[in-house]
Amino acid sequence: MLCASVLLRAPAFAVSPKRLDTRSRSLARCCLSTVANASSSTVKANPPVRPPPGEDELRRKRRTEWKRRQNGQTFLDHTVIHVRAGDGGDGCVAFHRELFKPYGPPSGGNGGRGGDVYILPTPHLTTLSSVLTRPRAQHGGGGQGTWQNGRNAPPLIIRVPLGTIVRELAPDDPRRSKNEYEAEAEAMQGLNPQERRAKMRENRWVHYPEYADDNAQREDFKHAERVLFAQERERRRARRLRAENPVFLDLDKPEEAAEAADPNAPLGHRRVEPMGHLIAQGGAGGLGNPAFLAPTNRSPKWATRGADGERISLALELKLLADIGLVGMPNAGKSTLLRALTGGRARTEVAGYAFTTLNPVVAVVRVSEDGTFDGEAAGAVHDETRVEEAHERALLDSGALADAPTRNQRRRASEQDPDDGVEGEDPDPLGAMEAFRFTVADNPGLIERASANVGLGHAFLRSMERSHALVYVVDLSAPEPWEELRVLREELEQYKPGMSRQARMVVANKADLLATAAEEVGREEDVAAAREKLRRLGVFVAEEMRAPVKDGDGEVVQERTLDVVPISAKYSMNLKKVVRLMRTYVEEARERKATT
Repeated sequence: MLCASVLLRAPAFAVSPKRLDTRSRSLARCCLSTVANASSSTVKANPPVRPPPGEDELRRKRRTEWKRRQNGQTFLDHTVIHVRAGDGGDGCVAFHRELFKPYGPPSGGNGGRGGDVYILPTPHLTTLSSVLTRPRAQHGGGGQGTWQNGRNAPPLIIRVPLGTIVRELAPDDPRRSKNEYEAEAEAMQGLNPQERRAKMRENRWVHYPEYADDNAQREDFKHAERVLFAQERERRRARRLRAENPVFLDLDKPEEAAEAADPNAPLGHRRVEPMGHLIAQGGAGGLGNPAFLAPTNRSPKWATRGADGERISLALELKLLADIGLVGMPNAGKSTLLRALTGGRARTEVAGYAFTTLNPVVAVVRVSEDGTFDGEAAGAVHDETRVEEAHERALLDSGALADAPTRNQRRRASEQDPDDGVEGEDPDPLGAMEAFRFTVADNPGLIERASANVGLGHAFLRSMERSHALVYVVDLSAPEPWEELRVLREELEQYKPGMSRQARMVVANKADLLATAAEEVGREEDVAAAREKLRRLGVFVAEEMRAPVKDGDGEVVQERTLDVVPISAKYSMNLKKVVRLMRTYVEEARERKATT
């Protein structure tokens, strides 16, 4: 059995392609275009119509991203990717040859299908920096002689974090790349009609060498060409209909296969892993020359090429699924508060200058039945990062930590049987008593005119849109902390109207500075002035920071007053009340979500 490209003794039936092109890898491979009418399983909805960004807005976004990527931080919460599914493999034109049978029937195999592209939400990812900007699926394998079909390409799965919103870019968006049909039309610009027709035939058909002109004169080939173009017109029509309902996915829940959710599924069988949502279909494989066998043509010398895979441009936007979002001016103590709430487990940067935090940081707060939490420790002080690092370095240099047990040693000691008379130290004392947990997001500082890209802008606020509640963090030692609240509220409304209604509490941080200053001076009037500042802040919140509460029909039923809690995050003072209120907000939001 020999493929047509090596048959030299039968020039009338076995020939090689006249010339190679970029898509034909061997002389025995050819092409097909079949109808790919399989409907996409992508969950689609009509997204809100957004005007395409202008040049000034794109420039501001690039500048903001440059700021946020300083100091080696790789957090990325929005990006644009250009997805391309795999092309179908070319069909093969060959004839069967064996001993005493020099002129066998057509035996070219079909091409394999190109790889599809899926997008899958993954819980352990927290940034979009690992997503390729130009993901490409593999192409299908080409058909071969002796009726050997090409290999189907494996699917490509794009893994994104939970909370990612996927939008297909509008046709008039300057960031969008051309689809497969627009790219072909662009490649044919400047050609006359005869050249265009020849180019289109070259992209869709593969002929045996020296048989291209002869095939073009055959009625069977003309009929096959008409059928091929009719199928292509149907594909183009289906693509236009799909463009009317662009891709819009809200990946806020992890995917789970139906077999995994069924508790009665049989044991010992391999569970089907979820692949996610289909966003681009691979091209169909080409047909080999046996597909064109007819009573009037017993030796077809043409085949079709594989169809191009779909091309699509998507905008990915990450909105972190944090229960509580901290909003405040730069250097208000948000990072210190997050470290105090988590007992130092949140390794956020703390320093005495503005814009220490350049990207959102999410941490988990664990609460026990009696209301204790991770950060509730007597005498705990959360100082600046450089001070704590210098203290830890001094302990290491002095040898004070030489005999300190490691984390694994403490865990093994805690797991020993108490009957052995060995009492170990529990490395996680709250783990066994944990009754509730929620997540808190620390965000970069928000300043006045952030909507005009002052500072870090306010693009990072997208991470707090899904938060059940927002908490304002203000510096109580500032001359007028209520003015900070006014600026924060206005900037939230500038970013998204109605977002300030999510606020539930005002945390007056750095209250220890006022008490320390009053004690050093020793005058009662200074203590009274500090109390008056806190009282004035409460009055401002009660009068001007009320948030309307709406019922299920969207009607305002009452107005909600924000809670005001003075704390000292550095010395972990009055944090128990903050945790208790946060837990109340999260429980109410989860109950409300469960009933709707």
